[in-house]
Amino acid sequence: MDYRKKFLVEPGSKVHLGRLDAAYTGGHSSEDEARAATDKDVERLCELQYRLYAEGTRALLIVLQGMDGGGKDGTVRHVFRAFNPQGANIHAFKVPTAEEAAHDFLWRAHKVAPLLGQVTIFNRSHYEDVLVARVHDLVPKHVWSKRYDRINEFEKNLSQSGTHIVKFFLHISKDEQLRRLEARLDDPAKYWKIDERDFVERERWHDYEKAYEDALERCSTERAPWYAIPADHKWFRNLAVARIVVQTLSELKMKFPEPKVDIAEIRRKYDLRPSSATDETKGEDHTP
Repeated sequence: MDYRKKFLVEPGSKVHLGRLDAAYTGGHSSEDEARAATDKDVERLCELQYRLYAEGTRALLIVLQGMDGGGKDGTVRHVFRAFNPQGANIHAFKVPTAEEAAHDFLWRAHKVAPLLGQVTIFNRSHYEDVLVARVHDLVPKHVWSKRYDRINEFEKNLSQSGTHIVKFFLHISKDEQLRRLEARLDDPAKYWKIDERDFVERERWHDYEKAYEDALERCSTERAPWYAIPADHKWFRNLAVARIVVQTLSELKMKFPEPKVDIAEIRRKYDLRPSSATDETKGEDHTP
């Protein structure tokens, strides 16, 4: 199945989250069945990141958004474990600091955008300023309503500078969210994650749903597409996200740079013979 086609929010289309099946598993019946495919994709991500880093002319920005309990942290832990930290960064967007609040709302996102050759993952993102800010009336409507166009321009600028962008909305049902929040109450190892505000925010579920629908409708573009990922089943969420990132990076047809030295001369000078490995794979340990 082409997960990019399946879960893409088509630019200009209407989004109705209530009609999307958050428990969809693409025909997979269990985690065990999907694990092998996920592991293969995660291994491929390692190889592709190595090429991205070596090539050094393009970057990848991955945006993760979703309701509380949607699995943003879990996606980072299970899918993006493949990335070598030397060529990848994870930035979690929390309540703006005093310095961030004193700048325009995109400043804090722009300053942590990926360098060429690197992958950056936004755990939450600049979209918080058309989500939380909207739902909680932190700024008036005439302010947040103009931010969609500014976000599109920001992402267009990144794209034109060599950054490829993929954005994932991790779609869980309200019932599944409650199950996950309740599970934290039963696990002492997760007590530290409990925040009463998560339960309070459930009362604003429909407000958030509408805010997300507008963000997906207005900001899914060819340069920076949104994907609505069914996330009630964590294992399928991981598979779908991994597969889409693999497909995105594979299409870049990345190549290793030409050597900066005369390989034949180096071998002759130091009396070194070629191994049986090809030039392309020799020494490829995927370590930036």
